[in-house]
Amino acid sequence: MSDEDADAPWTAVDDPHVEVVRAVGHENVTAEHASTFELTTDDWLTPAGDCIVGVEADRTPRDFSTEFREACRDADATIEATLVVEAGDETFEETVTGRGDPGLALLDDRSMVGRTSGYTDDERTILVDGDGAAADLDRDLVAALADGADLTLRLAVEPGE
Repeated sequence: MSDEDADAPWTAVDDPHVEVVRAVGHENVTAEHASTFELTTDDWLTPAGDCIVGVEADRTPRDFSTEFREACRDADATIEATLVVEAGDETFEETVTGRGDPGLALLDDRSMVGRTSGYTDDERTILVDGDGAAADLDRDLVAALADGADLTLRLAVEPGE
């Protein structure tokens, strides 16, 4: 982590309820999917991948701490997925807020998916009942990703009370 990253509050990883994933955009990012958004470790993306907003992710749900995964399995937990896109002199930031669920496995070793539905029967799901999907993202943010901008995903879970 560079000194610059250490100064950015959204990159803090000392909190057991926060996970940070770094990825990049790709020329085929369209972010048109109405019910999901996805990051993948793959280094390629076909035009059919309209939910994928980042490739070459440096971490997957399998890499997340046990504490983080357990907190996400609380049906009353709130999970915030903040996407920060660095595009030259511009920075774009959007947050999708969802919830946890006892059915979240968080064990996939290739990709992660945020969902607007309650679907959990998938090791890739990182949040359910999200208030947004790929199609809801700011189009300037999406254009920056299509130009190959850097993407940081900050996942923060707040356990229920």
